[in-house]
Formats: sequence, structure tokens, C-alpha cells
Amino acid sequence: MGKNRKTVLYALRFIAFAGTLSAVIVMVTSKEENYFYGVELEAKYTHSPALTYFVIANSIGAVYGFLLLFLPPASMLWRFVVAVDVVVVLLLSSSFSAAMAIAYVGKEGNYYAGWLPVCDQISDFCHHVTGALTAAFVALVIYTVLLLHSIHTVLNPLLV
Repeated sequence: MGKNRKTVLYALRFIAFAGTLSAVIVMVTSKEENYFYGVELEAKYTHSPALTYFVIANSIGAVYGFLLLFLPPASMLWRFVVAVDVVVVLLLSSSFSAAMAIAYVGKEGNYYAGWLPVCDQISDFCHHVTGALTAAFVALVIYTVLLLHSIHTVLNPLLV
């Protein structure tokens, strides 16, 4: 594999690591308290199991991405990376989907179920969640591209 190709792959892995890490940091630091008709509204990511799962999954993705930055290029562990890439992409996509569903209900509500939109009352929290979802989506796309590249490399050993 050429030096330029390795540099691009490491840069993509670093961007994916940075995306998952920033999604975790933004989500963990998101907290807002507001009063609505005398009722205190407190919004934190720990109040929703889907957002908690989102933080845990992105933390796993960030740790995995960080560890891969230090894996030597000649290591035989790169063959194992393909399997772990599949797991990480599935984990990140499921957590992103769950968090996106909760964010949509928070923004639009669900009038059939009687859930009112809450983003008008806790807009800072909703902006934090939107930022975290954006960073996680970028990381998910990059991890998917890296997974496809890893599969292509393993199936076509002439590229190695």
C-alpha cells in the first residue's frame, strides 16, 4: 500500500475518532433547566436511555478509533480490524438512529401519543443534541467508508 494511501486512511481514522469524541463531549456537557408555567424542566442526556446509549456507543467508537491510531501498519491485527469495524459501524448506526428518533420527538412531538414538542422550552439542549448528532453522523459515514475499504482490501489481497 502506498504511503499516500496510508496517510489518507490514518487521516480518515483520526477524523472518525474526533467525530465520535466530539459527539460524546457535546452530549455529556448538554444540560438545561427552564421553568414552564411554574414547572421546572430539566433536560440532560441521562434522562433518556436512547441518548445514554448514544453516549456509550460513541465512547466505544472513540476509544476504538484512538487505539487504531497507534496500531503499526505491518501488524497482523489489521485483519482483525475488519471484524471490529463491522461491529463499530453497527453500534454507531443503531445508537445514531435511536438518538435521532428521540431528537425528532423532542423537536416535533407526537400528537397522536400526546407528546408535545419540548425544543421550544429547552432550545439550548436541543442545539447541543443537534451538534452531537451531526458530529456522530460524520463519524459514522467515515467509519462506513473505512469498513468498505477494509473489506475491499481483505477480499483483494493484491492491494496489500
